[in-house]
Amino acid sequence: MNKKRSVWFLTLFSLVAVVTVFYVSDRPSPFDGIALFSDDTIDDVGLVETSSTNEESFASKSNAFEEMRMEVTDKRSQLRAQLTQKVGSNEFTAEEKDEAYNKIEQLVKIDSTEAMLELIIKSLGYDDALVRIEESDVMIDVVSNEQSSKKASEIIYAVKREWPQAFNVEVNFSGQ
Repeated sequence: MNKKRSVWFLTLFSLVAVVTVFYVSDRPSPFDGIALFSDDTIDDVGLVETSSTNEESFASKSNAFEEMRMEVTDKRSQLRAQLTQKVGSNEFTAEEKDEAYNKIEQLVKIDSTEAMLELIIKSLGYDDALVRIEESDVMIDVVSNEQSSKKASEIIYAVKREWPQAFNVEVNFSGQ
């Protein structure tokens, strides 16, 4: 009976983790109400024309970030599925199952930490950020026109404050 409960618990836990990852990574683009009242040129039909290269560049950077997020999410989902199968299988020892379960927990923690760090970086005034954690390395890509060591230090400080295991933090700026 305990074995069935633990399998159901792990299945439920992995389902919650997958739903959380998709919820965090599948965010719709925000509504820009200010753009409705901007001074863009109006064509004959009365529609607003958007020809700003900054907006197009930001959209392409944001799309590139979303693609990279999806790649990381796909890889982790596959790994999580393999580990979940290992935990539910009768072919492995209890120690191997425990190790797989701990890896699943670590993946969930990393996913949520990456999402939290992205929100923190965006709250510092950046348009978009992509955070990838691999062991003690943290790679950060930020969309910003300003590229300075002071800005990078600010981001590194915020990351290390929230994720003390980050020993090597790399910040890359991408211009709009």
